[in-house]
Amino acid sequence: MSDRPASPLGTFDSVQRALDAAEMLAAPTADALKNWAASDSAEAALFVDTDPEKADTAVFCETYGVPLEASANCVIVAAKRGGETTLAACVALAHTRIDVNRAVRKHLGARKASFAPTETAVEETGMEYGGVTPLGLPPEWPLLIDEEAVRAPYVLVGSGRRRGKLILPGSALARLPGAEAVPGLAG
Repeated sequence: MSDRPASPLGTFDSVQRALDAAEMLAAPTADALKNWAASDSAEAALFVDTDPEKADTAVFCETYGVPLEASANCVIVAAKRGGETTLAACVALAHTRIDVNRAVRKHLGARKASFAPTETAVEETGMEYGGVTPLGLPPEWPLLIDEEAVRAPYVLVGSGRRRGKLILPGSALARLPGAEAVPGLAG
């Protein structure tokens, strides 16, 4: 009998506790897991090793048999008001779209909101494009999570790198530092 955990979704050759896979994660992600105050959530997180060439959501889900309803995307948004720009992260299930122009803009009290440029997202998070995850973001950033993602039994999110993903209970997303579940963030 193997003491390796089983993935609750998808088909992966390699599944292990995320805390045991720190070397496979982006440094901010590994640090966030190790220091997460919700230690039971950190313990529940799994790491699945995957092909970085298949990291884009649709290809990934098809390749590994993960329903779009169980895959969550984390995007970085730049919200502007009065010459000030605030970066925020938004998380929603892959079969939905984050409502940046209305829900995010209104929630952040911004005059204008748009997806942050790729270079900004990569530089500010310390993560790879295509692997950005809500675990390990700058603590001062708002972390807006669509309620549907929080209600999902399990969600698959990035690991901070294009290679590999994390699987954790949807409810754990709401326990991340600075996280706020927002109704209607995505549709």
